[in-house]
Amino acid sequence: MTDDAMPPRRRSRGAGPAGETFQGTGDASGLAFAVVVSRYNEYITSRLLDGAQAALAAAGAARVDVAWVPGALEIPLAAHRLARTGRYAAVICLGCVIKGETLHFDLVAQNAAAGMARVALETGVPVINEVLAVFDPAHAAARAGGTVNRGAEAAHAAVRMATLLRVLPGQGRSRSGRRLRTR
Repeated sequence: MTDDAMPPRRRSRGAGPAGETFQGTGDASGLAFAVVVSRYNEYITSRLLDGAQAALAAAGAARVDVAWVPGALEIPLAAHRLARTGRYAAVICLGCVIKGETLHFDLVAQNAAAGMARVALETGVPVINEVLAVFDPAHAAARAGGTVNRGAEAAHAAVRMATLLRVLPGQGRSRSGRRLRTR
């Protein structure tokens, strides 16, 4: 049995009590995903999107909807709106903030990350943060298809989290008690 097909199982670790291990799979069959992409530094974010879409297609995703926003600070609002629909198993957030001469870089990266985390906790839908916060364009390019593609990595994380939530106890409800759909 491959890692992707492993069901939850009872496990004992040494002398401690037995317990269950839960994990997601890499199979996105039948699942829909939303991707929120920042237009700011679009020469990088479009490559992140390409990587995410290719990885989701390879994992068998049924649907991938894309929402373009002006910049990284607008990502959490769009992610929140999409997550609340109940249509998506996960929301992937892609952006790129490149350090300049002021503190604006720090403010944008930190507030975007905090907003995305809040969306996930409020909606119960996995929100994957792949807003690159880098020191120069070369660092961004290396992470958007140079050595690796962080968009593809974000898609893999989204599939794993979406499928994990399907097997975790208590899954299927938001904090408000509203039923969440994963398809």
